[in-house]
Amino acid sequence: MPTNGPHQVLKIQFGLVNATDRYLTAENFGFKVNAAALSLKRKQLWVLEPYPGHSSAVLFRSSHLGRYLAAKEDGRVSCEAEQPGPDCRFLVRPQPDGRWVLQSEPHGRFFGGTEDQLSCFATAISPAELWTVHLAIHPQAHLLSVSRRRYVHLCPQEDEMAADSNTPWGVDALVTLTFQNRRYCLRARDSRYLRSDGRLVWEPEAHACYTLEFKAGKLAFKDCDGRYLAPVGPAGTLRAGRNLRPSKDELFDLEESHPQVVMVAANRRYVSVRQGVNVSANQDEELDHETFLMQIDGETKKCTFYSSTGGYWTLVTHGGIQATATQVSVNTMFEMEWRGRRVALKASNGRYVCMKKNGQLTAISDFVGNDEEFTLKLINRPILVLRGLDGFVCHRRGSNQLDTNRSVYDVFHLSFSDGAYQIRGRGGGFWNTGSHGTVCSDGERAEDFLFEFRERGRLAIRARSGKYLRGGASGLLRADADAPAGVALWEY
Repeated sequence: MPTNGPHQVLKIQFGLVNATDRYLTAENFGFKVNAAALSLKRKQLWVLEPYPGHSSAVLFRSSHLGRYLAAKEDGRVSCEAEQPGPDCRFLVRPQPDGRWVLQSEPHGRFFGGTEDQLSCFATAISPAELWTVHLAIHPQAHLLSVSRRRYVHLCPQEDEMAADSNTPWGVDALVTLTFQNRRYCLRARDSRYLRSDGRLVWEPEAHACYTLEFKAGKLAFKDCDGRYLAPVGPAGTLRAGRNLRPSKDELFDLEESHPQVVMVAANRRYVSVRQGVNVSANQDEELDHETFLMQIDGETKKCTFYSSTGGYWTLVTHGGIQATATQVSVNTMFEMEWRGRRVALKASNGRYVCMKKNGQLTAISDFVGNDEEFTLKLINRPILVLRGLDGFVCHRRGSNQLDTNRSVYDVFHLSFSDGAYQIRGRGGGFWNTGSHGTVCSDGERAEDFLFEFRERGRLAIRARSGKYLRGGASGLLRADADAPAGVALWEY
């Protein structure tokens, strides 16, 4: 049974790309390292860790081997160390163009090379010693200011982004990291980019691009003038401050962005906790009290619903549903049944959740009828990034088709209508499925797709044919899977 609360800090995984666009790879055989891979897969994932007792030295741990990168005095490099020793200590030297230089801390030499000719013996920095950081986490998350303990969100009235929210509630708290010319941009939910002067702009111009720096597991964003983003003033407006080195004020955590949903019952009212602890379908508009954070348990695949009042939905006496639980338990878990454009929920007593005549939700039904079906709408993904087992979904160059195995990603726009979603790609064209199941992105008319939230952080997408979208062997996105599992599940 899950015990974590609704907020989890993401473990930062990344790839390192050299000047010839090849990824640093840790091999199983002989624990050798090379820079030969063209894409970011399991062997190319690294985690940065602080070295105990050192304020500046860091460690590079291979995600799939669990071992540490090390450089000997003679320049030989390997990824064999199970425990970090002095040879595993590196200094990260961010460069003006956003790339990193890795310097052996005990030996003072620089790490670089091509293919299987990697070494840490260079005494000067050349293009071979420059590495681009490519984040491997899903780029849509919540951003938490370490010093203020407040979440960053879009403030439409002030036309800015500010770190002033106690909870990452609603669509305005979604931040999308966009990879742009070896740097990262912070994109608000309305698709605008954050400039270092605090303005929001529609294009990723130079002052809206940042170099990532890591300090004690936290993130800092350095602009093109060498200054760092920080919350400024009483309002916590996000802009570059005066510091040329990151202090606590300039550090951020990335937190996993769970789906936030609203639900509409058969009476066409929103499910809400506005009028007390009872969960009832009695509201005509969707605001904070009608928004619920949905988490799916990795083992049981059942879900919990967390309310803006700080309580989980829980089954109480006589089948009632109240938002009063402070911890996850058996009674807070609900099984979801996907029924086309609608969803049904089964409580821990084996009964379906239904709407009573007064709108109150209660788990007393043995069968699913009109009163047991709800329309579920995802509200905190107005812009969408999808990643499958082989990589991100991205427009295929020179084509209207979509790739599913790319290291870079495209951002798609999402709209909702009566239990279904419409997806727009670059240029405003809609996703549509052809006669052979190939998904294209240049449709003039919107096609309805059904989203089924099947696992933690992963959904299945069902086309009008009834088939599920998957990444085929050719790397093309196709609607030809019969079951919502494996390659037909997408991180979102």
